[in-house]
Amino acid sequence: MSSAPADRGFTPADRGSSPADRASAPADLVITGCTALTHDEQERIVFLEDASIVVRDGVVESVGAGADTAAVERIDARGQVAMPGLVNCHTHAPMVALRGLAEDLPTEAWFNDVVWPVESNLTRRDVELGARLACAEMIRGGVTCFADHYFHMDVVAAVVAECGLRAHLGEAFFSSQGPEGRERSAEFALRHRGGADGRITTALAPHAPYTVTDADLAATAELARAHGLPVHLHAAENRDQTDTSLARHGATPIEILDRAGLLDTELLIAHGTGIRDRDLPLLERTGGRTAVATAPRGYLKFGWPTTTPVRALRAAGVPVGLATDGAASNNSLDVWESMALTSLIQKSSEGDPRWLTSRQALHHATLQSARAVGLGTRIGRLAPGHRADIVLVDLTGPHTQPVHDLAATLVHSARAADVRTTIVDGRVLMRDRELLTLDVPAIVRELEERLPTLVDRRQGRRIQEYDT
Repeated sequence: MSSAPADRGFTPADRGSSPADRASAPADLVITGCTALTHDEQERIVFLEDASIVVRDGVVESVGAGADTAAVERIDARGQVAMPGLVNCHTHAPMVALRGLAEDLPTEAWFNDVVWPVESNLTRRDVELGARLACAEMIRGGVTCFADHYFHMDVVAAVVAECGLRAHLGEAFFSSQGPEGRERSAEFALRHRGGADGRITTALAPHAPYTVTDADLAATAELARAHGLPVHLHAAENRDQTDTSLARHGATPIEILDRAGLLDTELLIAHGTGIRDRDLPLLERTGGRTAVATAPRGYLKFGWPTTTPVRALRAAGVPVGLATDGAASNNSLDVWESMALTSLIQKSSEGDPRWLTSRQALHHATLQSARAVGLGTRIGRLAPGHRADIVLVDLTGPHTQPVHDLAATLVHSARAADVRTTIVDGRVLMRDRELLTLDVPAIVRELEERLPTLVDRRQGRRIQEYDT
């Protein structure tokens, strides 16, 4: 997608040095002895045994047989799988502060009775603490990049810059906020894109067709085209939303997006479990510029009767990335679980145990997810020239042994807690399960002190009305 800034060819320390000097200098990082998850020219998953990965200036320089390259830092990864870092393609990171607050409720009550009243209390500090806790959880679970769509996003951008993750960020807005909401979203996207040394990309972030008017959606599409910005929003989240849209407007949510011109932008749609067959030709026409993020755990919790139609979307050429949604609905930011659930639920919904296979699930977790957030040429695979976003997964535990099919072991046996090391842009953010950039106990202490004020609903306010 067009928001991705050009890759940095060198770091500030390299200015004034020649390419030959840099090539002869020690590599920044060499990982040895691992099994590397790579992709062949047809994007099939290939595992390289006893591989070494050389990283220089935040970029993968080589993946292959044992390297004798001198390095500033070396990691012995015997017994571990090196794979591209996971991408959480749609979440609301600060909502970890609401984890477990709104349980066993239908969608309308979840929004109107709990979540939107509580969100009317949100302060910048609440958002910052939630973002810090969420980033810690994602780093520990092997997530190296996340797409977020929330409020006070300049605070989230600052947390991303500090903790070392990669992120695709948008400032959410509703039409009830007036034109100021849309303007704030655009101002945020323009000011922060390319931030954190290129690790931050940005998007315009209208909440959804049911909370943003047709006029505001059309204005968003114009802004996106004028400034080369992608758009990230919720649409066709569930079947009821699509039925209500048809009854009120004579069009599906996807058709409303098309009429507004949003299908002519770089568009990331969250959920899409209400996508109809009639929507597929519209999505296919976009030629892969429209992507969908699926977060299956939340659909199960809400008892939605349908799930994201991954098979039909793939046939239409629409990238489908894996996501968790916010922890207020999903209870975790575990993309590893999303990968396993996507495979299992697709088998059930299609009535076909041959779909989604473990290798297909890994493809969605890597390249498909990278494409969904517009970074398919930069992350999502271990290959020379790609950013060094790498996780090391320990498969020596009893629950992952023996290994007959490595892809199946990764998808259906491994867990987020098996991630030992997380690396973004060549920087180690977690080593041997120890977080290096965030202080979780301090975050939790302050967040717990603030929770009584945050969750107080006696003020009688809510930020929006859910009525679909």
